[in-house]
Amino acid sequence: MQNNMIQREAVILLAEDDPGDQELTRRALEDSKLLNRLYITDDGEETLDYLYRRGKYADPALSPRPDLLLLDLNMPKISGRQVLEQITNDPDLKDITVVVLTTSQQETDIVSSYELGCKSFITKPVGMDQFLKVIQTLQTYWFQIVVLPPSRTE
Repeated sequence: MQNNMIQREAVILLAEDDPGDQELTRRALEDSKLLNRLYITDDGEETLDYLYRRGKYADPALSPRPDLLLLDLNMPKISGRQVLEQITNDPDLKDITVVVLTTSQQETDIVSSYELGCKSFITKPVGMDQFLKVIQTLQTYWFQIVVLPPSRTE
């Protein structure tokens, strides 16, 4: 089997307002054997600032283009749904791999997320061990199994 693992550090942007989920994600990614840099935004507005390099993210060194965006739908200021819609409608952002990682199990959220271009929709597990396993499996899938396009650095 061919190894498709990214040979550089993977950039992961976590758009998540819950500090507990942020920490669990950080731990799961640190425990993996894959190279990655995790960036975290606390709400939809900050996520768009990061992606558009506005405000405190104006320096590209502080906001490298993510290889993977883990997006919570239920965030303050601007919802994850609105962020996903903005990404999908922007030619400069639409090729970012977005995985919705949320507590929602509503069929309307699942359908609309896929219609807006997410690549996967995952309902957050309740237990810590299951949550850690999901994050590690996601990372393995997106950076060892799937072949992603080369990172755009603009």
